[in-house]
Amino acid sequence: MLCDSFITAVTSTTATTMPAAAAASHVFPIRYDHDQHLRWRRRNGTSIVSVSASASPLSINQMNMDSSSRRLKTYQEVVKSAREKFTQEISFQSKDKDISLAKALLYIAAEDEAFISLNREMDACSLLKERRDVSAALNSQEWDCVEQMPLAGKSTSQWVSELDNITKDVEAELVSRDIGCHLVELLDAVNLVLFELRGFKRSPVVVDSKYSYLHTVLSTRCGSAILLSIIYIEVCRRLGLTIVGSRVGEDFLIWPQTGNPEELFKVTSGHSLFAIVNGRCVEDPRSKASDLTGNSLLGLEIATKRDIIGIALANLIRLHWKRASRSNPGLMLTSPLRRAHNTDEKLNRIHNSSIPLLRPQDLRLAIMASERSLILQPHNWSLRRDHGMMLYYNRKYGQAVQELSICMAFAPEEEAEVLEAFVEKLHLLRLESSWKSLAHTGQLTVP
Repeated sequence: MLCDSFITAVTSTTATTMPAAAAASHVFPIRYDHDQHLRWRRRNGTSIVSVSASASPLSINQMNMDSSSRRLKTYQEVVKSAREKFTQEISFQSKDKDISLAKALLYIAAEDEAFISLNREMDACSLLKERRDVSAALNSQEWDCVEQMPLAGKSTSQWVSELDNITKDVEAELVSRDIGCHLVELLDAVNLVLFELRGFKRSPVVVDSKYSYLHTVLSTRCGSAILLSIIYIEVCRRLGLTIVGSRVGEDFLIWPQTGNPEELFKVTSGHSLFAIVNGRCVEDPRSKASDLTGNSLLGLEIATKRDIIGIALANLIRLHWKRASRSNPGLMLTSPLRRAHNTDEKLNRIHNSSIPLLRPQDLRLAIMASERSLILQPHNWSLRRDHGMMLYYNRKYGQAVQELSICMAFAPEEEAEVLEAFVEKLHLLRLESSWKSLAHTGQLTVP
């Protein structure tokens, strides 16, 4: 959304050689190279707004506020649209094979990025309202939908094209070797392009959530194991090779779909095909993956694309929650449940003041990831329990009561009893919160 640019050029009082016609108009013509510079600035995301000396700070402030309001509306629409497109992509009406892992993960990133930008813009808008003499630079926004929203400088379609470019590099490598499409050679070429030529690597300890977003991993070439596996799956799919996967212990392992799994474990040039695809964890004796054989591989439950997206979302929930609760080390989502069920504390009420303060933006990002997980697995009682507890920490007591009450219908009997005790106390907290809100607004009167 580009703002109109007003350019006023005033003559200098020292200009004595200026032609009479120009002197009469008191306006210099805009030089061609200056106009080109303006165009370059517009293309690169900056609008230049110059005003005459008579323009008041209030008018500049109003222009800034109008521009900020438009951006706020756009971010709100993108947050909503990205969620809708994610839901449509993983819809149960679609066959699993038709789901695009890349698109689903990019919609997740777009929603979260738009939410963060929305918060930032709200802060800027509040500052403009509080300080009317503030003058801020106007950043042009040349996009107005989720498909065009830039993620690390590229749109979602451009990031999908990046996967296409990686695939072309693999094809070029195969052509240069003058070989056919033998499975071992094909996977070796994929590994060469991804991990040597392009330098993708697994982050040893993922503590920053940005390495769990697909566009960031494609941009920085560093990411979590599940994101690297997804990139591997997407590249091989474009090459006509189906890669499947399964969670084994703490690892998510992938391998080419084959009717003879024993061939995956034959050692060639010091490594098995299974090790070539999955890397060091297969050869680490401390890993459960090191015990796998062709027969045991057949017994693993193959993850669907929805399952893989769920694993990526679980990582986001964990990382955002950890960041949200940074000032409360070791805080568990379910800690209040056990305290509420403890007979020694049966008469103790849950007080609003006893709820630890968490970082609101990170907590909200964790809740958003949890909402998407429930779209994938609406009957997963543990996911719904955790979602309800995050709403409790966010002081959304009514929503927390609703989610935890639904959870009780799916949870095992023992867990349902624990939840019931907590929900009873949460009802009281909800009423207390409502009374305080009414008293604060002056609607609660005592006769």
